[in-house]
Amino acid sequence: MSLIKKINMDLKQAMLSKDKLKLESLRAIKTSLILNQTSVSSQNLVSKEDEIKILQKLVKQRRESANIYMNQNRSDLAKLEQSQADFISSYLPKQLTNQEIEVIVTKVIIDSNSKGLKDMGKVIAKVVKRTIGRADGKTISEIVKQKLSN
Repeated sequence: MSLIKKINMDLKQAMLSKDKLKLESLRAIKTSLILNQTSVSSQNLVSKEDEIKILQKLVKQRRESANIYMNQNRSDLAKLEQSQADFISSYLPKQLTNQEIEVIVTKVIIDSNSKGLKDMGKVIAKVVKRTIGRADGKTISEIVKQKLSN
């Protein structure tokens, strides 16, 4: 089942159960998917990779907003943003642990014969391709930097 169909079904369920948090989150996902569908693709199709990127972007936006609200002592708004981020991330593939990412990074470094921080971009690009949607870019970057600087 495509993500947009799943979102539509969950949207109906959220409306029936009057769950405001889910309703707002699902509407945000649906809006982003439809905007991407109509603007980027002439065939009106969104690829799996694009769906994952859209969801990751929404989660990242919510988490950044939550951090800003926490810095401004608005824990009520921060909690709402964090809850939405958690709900949206439930539509993402299961995230890899740091240990699993380290194994992938080590394998890529060995396979590409990379040495030093000058090869960081090349290694990150290959790791991101292998972990599409299952790892945060910031985490990947930190692990690659740590491994290459040793």
